[in-house]
Amino acid sequence: MGMFILRRLGVMILTALCLTFIVFFLTNLQPNLEKLAKNQGNQRMTDEQVMSWLGNHGYLQSVPVKYGQWLGILPGFTRTLDSGKVTGRCIAEDADPTVKPRRFCGVLQGDWGLSTVFKEPVWDIVIKRLGLTGWLMLAVMCVMVPSALILGVMAGMREGSRLDRALSTISITSTATPEYVSGVIFIAIFASSAVGLKWFKGTATSAMDDITFANFTLPVVTIALYGIGYIARMTRASMAEVMTAQYIRTARLKGVTFGNIVLKHALRNALIAPFTVIMLQFPWLLNGVVITETLFNYKGFGWTLVQAAGNNDIELLLGVSVVSVFVVLVTQLISDIGYVYLNPRIRIA
Repeated sequence: MGMFILRRLGVMILTALCLTFIVFFLTNLQPNLEKLAKNQGNQRMTDEQVMSWLGNHGYLQSVPVKYGQWLGILPGFTRTLDSGKVTGRCIAEDADPTVKPRRFCGVLQGDWGLSTVFKEPVWDIVIKRLGLTGWLMLAVMCVMVPSALILGVMAGMREGSRLDRALSTISITSTATPEYVSGVIFIAIFASSAVGLKWFKGTATSAMDDITFANFTLPVVTIALYGIGYIARMTRASMAEVMTAQYIRTARLKGVTFGNIVLKHALRNALIAPFTVIMLQFPWLLNGVVITETLFNYKGFGWTLVQAAGNNDIELLLGVSVVSVFVVLVTQLISDIGYVYLNPRIRIA
C-alpha cells in the first residue's frame, strides 16, 4: 500500500505540473497579455506602449521561464529603474531598500500573486471563496449521496418491478434536467410572488454571512437533484448485477433473510461503482456550481472562476486552476485507495 501511494503521488505531481503548465500557457497568450496591459494601464495605449508595459513587468520572457518564476523554482523577474532602483516580481516598488529582497516568490513559497480585479492577494480570495463553496458542497453531499443510494438500492433489489421502473424514471428525469432549468423553476414556484409560495429566498447572497434554511435550501436542492439521478442509476445497475451473483443465490438457499442478504452481502460489493461516481462529484461540484452560484448570486468558488475568466484576471485564474487540479487528483487518489477497502480482491499492481 505504501509503495502504491508513493507511485500515485509521483504521477499526481507530474500530472499537476502538466495541467498547470497548459493553463499557464493558455492564459499567457499574446491577446490576453495585451488585454491585461490595457486594463492595468490605459485602453488607448499604442502597440509600442503595450509592449513596453509587458516588458517592464516581465511578460515578454519565454513561457517556461515565466512558468518557473510563477512556480517559484526560478528567481523572480527584476528590472532596474532609471533612478537605479531595482524592482520586480519579488520586489515591490515601495519595498524597504535596507531589507534583503527575496529571489524566489512563487506558488511554492505561498505567493500566488495579486488579483487585478479584486486588488487582493489571490491566496486570500481563493481560500475565502473555497470556504463558501465548501459549505455548499457539504450540504449538497449530505442530501445527494444518501438519497441517491437509497433510491438506487431500492430499485436494484427488485429489478423489473413497478418500484424499479418508477424510481428509474425519477432518476432519469432528474439527470436530464439541467441546473439552470430546475433552479429557475424552484425560484418561480417557491420564492416568487407569482405562485405565492414564498417559502424560500430566491437569492443565496445572505447565506455567505449566515446560512439559514430559507436562503440555502434552493441552491442545495438545485445541485443535488441533478447528481441524485446519476448516482442512483449507477447504484441501481450495480445492485441489480450483484443480486444475481452466485453467492447471493447461495445465501438465499441457506435461508438468510432478504434484509441480511442486502445489507451484509450485496451492498458492500454494489458500492464499488457508485463510490467512484460519488468521488467524482467533488471536482464536479467545485467547478460545476458555476451556474447555480451565478443564478442564486452566491459568490463562491464557481462565481470567482467566472469573474477571473471574464475579466482576464490571469493571476486569479491560475490560482483557481491550481486548486481545481489539486482537488481532482486528490479525489482520484482517495478513489483508488477506497477500491481496496471495499473489495480486497482488487490487487494493487
